[in-house]
Amino acid sequence: MRLISSDFSDEGRIPRVCTCEGEDASPALEWSDAPTATRSFVLLCNDPDAPDGVWRHWAAYDIPHAWSHLSRGAGRAVGREHLKQAINDFERTGYGGPCPPRGHGPHRYRFSLLALSVDKLSVRNDAHCRDVEREARKHGLAEAVLVGTYERR
Repeated sequence: MRLISSDFSDEGRIPRVCTCEGEDASPALEWSDAPTATRSFVLLCNDPDAPDGVWRHWAAYDIPHAWSHLSRGAGRAVGREHLKQAINDFERTGYGGPCPPRGHGPHRYRFSLLALSVDKLSVRNDAHCRDVEREARKHGLAEAVLVGTYERR
C-alpha cells in the first residue's frame, strides 16, 4: 500500500498552510494498492517527538474502501459530516496541524493509513484518536506511512 501527498514529500517539510501557524488545513492525501480484502480505512496523524510522548493530531475513520484520496482541508470538522473524525489531543474533533513548541527543533508527523477488514469500527461517537487507533489495529490488513516534518522557531 502507498500513501502520498501533493503538499509534501516523504520526510519533507509540511507547508505552513497545514499547521497551526497557517490555516490548520489537513494536507491532501492519496493512496493506492490496498489489499483486495479492504473494507474501510483509518487515517492517523501522530507526533512521536512531542515533549510528553506521542501527540495525536488526527484520526479519521470508517473511510469507505472505494475512496483513494482526501482533499486538502478534509480534516476540518465543519462541513465534512460524512468523514468520521475523533477528538485529537488539542481536545477538538478533526485535524489539528503541527504546532511544536518554539525552539524544540523539528518534529516528525507520521501520517498512517490503515486498511481494515471491517466496514465500521466499534467506537463511541465521541472517541479520542487513541481509542480509534487501538480499535483499528485489531482489524489491520496493511499500513502505509508518510512522514512530514515541521519546526517552529
